[in-house]
Amino acid sequence: MRAVRAMALLAASLALAACQGKKAEGDAPAKSAAAPAADKILVGHVGSMTGSEATFGQSTDQGIKLAIEQWNAKGGVKGKPITLRTYDSQGKPEEAAVAATRLVVNDKVNLLLGEVASSRSLAMAPVADGNGTPMITPSSTNPRVTKDKDKVRPFVFRVCFIDPFQGTVMAKFARNDRKIEKVAILRDVGNDYSMGLADYFLAKFKELGGTVVDDQSYKAGDQDFKAQLTAIKNKNPQAVYVPGYYTDVALIARQARELGMKQPLLGGDGWDSAKLFEIGGKAIEGSFYSNHYSPDDPSPRIQEFVKAYKARFGVVPDGLAAQGYDAAMVGFDAMNRAADGSGAAIRDAIGATKDYPGVTGIITIDANHDAVKPAVVLEVKDGKSVFITTVAP
Repeated sequence: MRAVRAMALLAASLALAACQGKKAEGDAPAKSAAAPAADKILVGHVGSMTGSEATFGQSTDQGIKLAIEQWNAKGGVKGKPITLRTYDSQGKPEEAAVAATRLVVNDKVNLLLGEVASSRSLAMAPVADGNGTPMITPSSTNPRVTKDKDKVRPFVFRVCFIDPFQGTVMAKFARNDRKIEKVAILRDVGNDYSMGLADYFLAKFKELGGTVVDDQSYKAGDQDFKAQLTAIKNKNPQAVYVPGYYTDVALIARQARELGMKQPLLGGDGWDSAKLFEIGGKAIEGSFYSNHYSPDDPSPRIQEFVKAYKARFGVVPDGLAAQGYDAAMVGFDAMNRAADGSGAAIRDAIGATKDYPGVTGIITIDANHDAVKPAVVLEVKDGKSVFITTVAP
C-alpha cells in the first residue's frame, strides 16, 4: 500500500506542476516572466524534518535561518526582507515532490532550497524546472540531480561537490594515504546516493590498483546486517566502504564489531550527524569519511560561521548546517545581482556565481550547475570528527 500511495502522490504532484508551468527547458515559463511581489522575498525549504534522517533537515534548516537573519540584518535583498517557509519531506521522495509543489505553485516562492538526499531532490527537480523556479540543493551529490542524461536541468543547481569527485576522494585516500589494497563494499540498493557513490569509489579504487573483494547490499531501515558482514569478514578486506546514511552506518559498525571485525569503515557525507556517534559509540571509532567542511578548520571565515551558529543554536554546526547556510547565501547573493526578480533572472545570476567565499569552500557554479569546490576527509576519534586532510577538485 505504501508503494502505491507513494507513486500516486508523486504522479499527482508532478502533474500539478506540469499544468502550472510550460516547458522545462529554455527560459522560464510564464509564471516567472513577471517579477514577484515587491514587498518581500519568500524562500521555500524542503527538508527531512522528521523521519530516520531528521538531523539532516533540521541542521540544514538552521543554517538557512542563520543566513536569512544575517541578510535581513543588512537590509535584506535589494531592500526586501527575506521570509522562510519550510515543509517536511518526512525523508520520502514522494513527500518532497508534494512539498516542492506546494511551495512553488501555491506559495509562489522566489527560491526553492533542498533537499539533502539525492533521491528527494530528483523528485523535486521537475517541479522547479516545470515552473521556472530556481532551486538550489545544499547537499545532493548524485550527478542526475542537475543533469538528466546529457541535458542540464535549467533551473536546478547545487552548492556541493558530486559523487564522482567524492568517490574518487575516498578511493585515493584509501589507496594512497592508507595503503589499503583490499576493500569490501556494503551499499544501500534503494538509495541513489549510496549506489552512485559505491560505483564511483569502486571504479577509482580498481583504477589505482586496488582489489574489491566483495560487494554486498542492504536497504535503508534494515536492522540486521550480520549475514552481509559475515560474508565480508570471510573475504578479509582491510577496510569496508559503507556509503550510507548515519542511522544505518552506526548499526552496521556495531554489528561488525560484534562479529570481531576490526577493519576501519570508510564512507561519505551521509555519515555527518551527531547521531552517528550516539548510536555507533566506540564501534565507529577509527573510521573515515569524506565531507564538505570541518568546524576545526582555522579559516577566519569558517570560525566566524561556527561562532555565529553556536551563539544562535547552542551547538557546533555540522556539515549539513554549513551547506544549508551556503545554499541560502549563494541564492541571496544571486538575487542581489539579478536583473530583476523573475525566475529566469535569478537562475542566470546563480549560474554566473564565481569564487563565492562559502563556508564549505570557494564556490564556482560550472556549466552543469554543479559547484567546483574541495572536499575534506575526517576521522572518527574520541566521539567526534577530526580533520585529516583537504582534497582539491
